[in-house]
Amino acid sequence: MSTPLSSRDDALAWVSAHAASLNDSAADADLVIPRLGAAGFFRIGVPAAQGGSAGTTADAIEAIAAVAERSLTAAFVFWGQRTFIEYLLHSPNAALRERHLPALLAGELAGATGLSNAMKFLSGIESLSIGATPVGDCWRLAGDLPWVTNLRRPGFAVAAAVQPVDGQPPAIVALFHDTPGLTRTDDLELLGLRGSNTAAIRIHDVASGPADLIHADARGFIPAVRPAFLGLQCGMAIGLARASLAAARASGSAARASLQARIEGIEAELAATVAELKAGVADGRFAPQAAPLFRIRIKLAGLVRAAADLELDATGGRAYLVATTGGFARRWVEAAFVPVVTPSLTQLHGELARHAALRAA
Repeated sequence: MSTPLSSRDDALAWVSAHAASLNDSAADADLVIPRLGAAGFFRIGVPAAQGGSAGTTADAIEAIAAVAERSLTAAFVFWGQRTFIEYLLHSPNAALRERHLPALLAGELAGATGLSNAMKFLSGIESLSIGATPVGDCWRLAGDLPWVTNLRRPGFAVAAAVQPVDGQPPAIVALFHDTPGLTRTDDLELLGLRGSNTAAIRIHDVASGPADLIHADARGFIPAVRPAFLGLQCGMAIGLARASLAAARASGSAARASLQARIEGIEAELAATVAELKAGVADGRFAPQAAPLFRIRIKLAGLVRAAADLELDATGGRAYLVATTGGFARRWVEAAFVPVVTPSLTQLHGELARHAALRAA
């Protein structure tokens, strides 16, 4: 299924026009997913047989980067949506996929990746926050997810890792907005990205059965989807870095030789890092060896910070004046988010240190 490029161009123009609003308020929060879905963005990198427009994960990374150049908030919800879609593509539960994938691809249902807790669990940082008590062939769930993005009020699905109390392996399940016992809190009071539908989820005696099971073994599933999870997430940093570099180039100050050389240097580093990311996602090397992907994520966060600093240097005092700051103030706040989105740089550095210790032992 193909979508005219003009439709995608129109959606990107809408994102650009609403970037400030999406960062500062929730006024347009519920419009992002339908806009991007109608333009075919969620079908990129999804097999045609599954309702997608074909292509590769690298194509989806570039699509998220294109949105992030205009608004990190819109790219953040795009990442959540596309990552949930990826979970269903990797799930052995074909009935679950067939039931919900069409609405997710069209942007009629929001998809949220609630696996931050699970990622930390696999790294030994924290326990799973949702317990599962067996009742026949089903579970009764209780717990919470303190930070989940893309919980669009008209309708959402969220992936969550659960810990059975009977000693069975942790599993991944899909939870839905209208499930009895599931409560979405008010939006979190974020510094920016206020239009991302980010809230907490409270789970009290929620029924979950085989129909909503994404995967029965979280320990095996998460490493398998982690390359796409992190690769797609890197699209956010790539787009934001490109936006700051473009703004630095557009500044009259950028004509100075010292700034020009710095811009070209960061652009070259960024291009090389993006090429390494795409190659690793394409050939599968990141599935058995996650450390190189962690280093790329860390490198991209550093390039975002360097690009934002360079934009400030190029813009000078105009960046600090409300009348002339343009998108700099928003991008500065967006850049501060890149190091803390799960897995945070602190978690990634900890994982790399753990890998190094294991190798040394």
